[in-house]
Amino acid sequence: MGAGAYAQRAPIELLNVSYDPTRELYAQYNALFAKYWKAQSGQDVVIKNSHGGSSKQARSVIDGVDADVVTLGLAPDIDALVEHGGLVKPGWQARLPENSAPYTSTIVLLVRKGNPRNIRDWDDLAKSGVSVITPNPKTSAGARWNYLAAWEFARRKHGGEAGARDFIASLYRNVPVLDSGARGSTITFAQRGVGDVLISWENDAFLAFKEFGPGEFEIVAPSLSILCEPTVAVVDKNVDRKGTRTVAEAYLRYLYSDEAQDLIGRNYYRPTAEKARAKYASQFPAIDLVTVDRDLGGWAAINKKHFADNGIFDQIYVSR
Repeated sequence: MGAGAYAQRAPIELLNVSYDPTRELYAQYNALFAKYWKAQSGQDVVIKNSHGGSSKQARSVIDGVDADVVTLGLAPDIDALVEHGGLVKPGWQARLPENSAPYTSTIVLLVRKGNPRNIRDWDDLAKSGVSVITPNPKTSAGARWNYLAAWEFARRKHGGEAGARDFIASLYRNVPVLDSGARGSTITFAQRGVGDVLISWENDAFLAFKEFGPGEFEIVAPSLSILCEPTVAVVDKNVDRKGTRTVAEAYLRYLYSDEAQDLIGRNYYRPTAEKARAKYASQFPAIDLVTVDRDLGGWAAINKKHFADNGIFDQIYVSR
């Protein structure tokens, strides 16, 4: 594209509806992309962000929030935009590399300095007297990843699904409050001082450690966790109506650039590009990671079984 192609155009505005722990990443990425787009097109772009629990954010777009792009914590939350109002066209995951997941993460445990409860693995979260902070899996992507990592650990260690169900019930009996999103749970734990352990996105745990210092918290890597794959998509119906498709598509494609992948690593997400992945590998703990498709049957089966109305989560949480 020629440098003068958009030189006479007015500035353009995008809205990125994202999930909770990406605030710092996208605040920095938006400035990086705006500089890139100006150099490429001669056009100024202003990007606004909205953050919250991933499923709650998807619901807001369905209800009319005018997002140009969504960068959510779960692929099914974007699938919901296909199913409700045709906001996103089918086949969206094939449009970008890595099934439209430009970065990954996992789930770790954040404890207070000195680890006074001696929390070493998932089993310790179900012990009597341990206060566990985790958000609500009905509204938060992070909460679903948290739940599934704990479930798969217990299924393998405690006698299959019956043992996993008992373990999950015991764990959630130790949860005093369910915030709507992952960042809310981080605030509850880190700023309000509630709980002995936070089940956390890896990047949020690193950010809390960085913000409050090594004198406050320690990160515990469990023996098994899950590969979290946040996904991104253009909201087709909105960008076609607003005339923002070209810049919205470029905004998501640029997430795969060397510059953006390096920024992703600096914000403690796991880059997907080989160069950045190698550069930042040493900052991440080595954990056995299960996957949704290979180990848990895929999101359609998971959501029906665990998170739908009257699914396992509803059953164990109501009866806790």
